[in-house]
Amino acid sequence: MNPFDDDMPGNVAAFEQTVRSTIALSETFGAAEWDLPTECPGWTVRDQVAHIVGVERMLLGDPPEEHTLPAELPHVRNDFGRLLEIAVDARRTTSPETVLAELRETLSRRLTALAAIDPRRQITSPDGRPGPYSRFMMFRAFDCWVHEQDIRRAVGRPGNLDAPAAERARHILGSGMPAVVAKRAGAGPGSSVIFKITGPPTFRSCILVGDDGRARWAEPEPNPTVTLAMDWEAYMRLAAGRCAPTAVDIAIDGDHELAGRVLGNMTVTP
Repeated sequence: MNPFDDDMPGNVAAFEQTVRSTIALSETFGAAEWDLPTECPGWTVRDQVAHIVGVERMLLGDPPEEHTLPAELPHVRNDFGRLLEIAVDARRTTSPETVLAELRETLSRRLTALAAIDPRRQITSPDGRPGPYSRFMMFRAFDCWVHEQDIRRAVGRPGNLDAPAAERARHILGSGMPAVVAKRAGAGPGSSVIFKITGPPTFRSCILVGDDGRARWAEPEPNPTVTLAMDWEAYMRLAAGRCAPTAVDIAIDGDHELAGRVLGNMTVTP
């Protein structure tokens, strides 16, 4: 079990920290920075902030926004994506100051509401698994932190990479890596892949494919099939589907063909 699944106070604190970090960062933007493109297809810096507002207001139970989306949105892949796009598209002509004020107000209301929620209340998380609300808040911290990092890269102001939400991100992204190695990359029984990540956070993790063809996290192998060395931001960008492997610095030791298949299939977010 993920060590953060039942940590409602810690997950709420991680969520709050990254949203407040996003607010503080946004307060420094010039007018042009709000319209810079980010690594989320079709979204600007303003759109990222609007997205956080929209999701949290949806979770608060606010009335649905009355806004009609354009018929064609090339960057939207499914009906759920169209649902999330409503809050974003509705604010594309709204002043940055207004969108930021909305985020402040929404965060305040959301924290008040969260204080009254039973951490054991059952809810389905973005990975499709039902579980306690405490686990759901781990995903909210993760999602808001990934969007904060999208914004930071767009405006060229790195930071908060070692936030409490980043540790939640490490576990969420890591949970999908065994499937990446065994199913998507087709690593055979006995194969092992080590991710050597420099940070913060810094970690060295190994995925081993068993005789049954299933991959599992394991103690680092002394002679792995392949070692992939990169920094934490590169790992996060690849696993969150933010960029191609060619966009980041990666050192490969071992089977380059398998490494290419792993790196080309590392996205684990929807």
